[in-house]
Amino acid sequence: MVLASNLQIWKDNPYTWGIIEVQGDLESRNGGALQSQFVGDLHYVMQSNGVPTLIVGHHILYGKAIPLEKPFAVMEKKKTDITTEYIIKALVDKKLVFKIRPKPIIAAVPGC
Repeated sequence: MVLASNLQIWKDNPYTWGIIEVQGDLESRNGGALQSQFVGDLHYVMQSNGVPTLIVGHHILYGKAIPLEKPFAVMEKKKTDITTEYIIKALVDKKLVFKIRPKPIIAAVPGC
């Protein structure tokens, strides 16, 4: 499953978005669409060559950042009676790939 989002991972350029690619499918508990819904927490520090970490529910995923071979633009179409124009909203040139199976997060239980 591929999620395109305005992650704004690279704070020096707010118009650079990112893509998250995960193994398998993400499903909501109620079976509804994931559009505009909270999916999980993404932790990633690019400056220290850190490993992207995605926490979804009670699972944690570790990934890596990969530059795209061919960057692409996210555009918005503005159509009037006379003309049509496309406004570039962002550029996508990297993706965070989570290929390894998620690991369950187990909380420490006192007294065990």
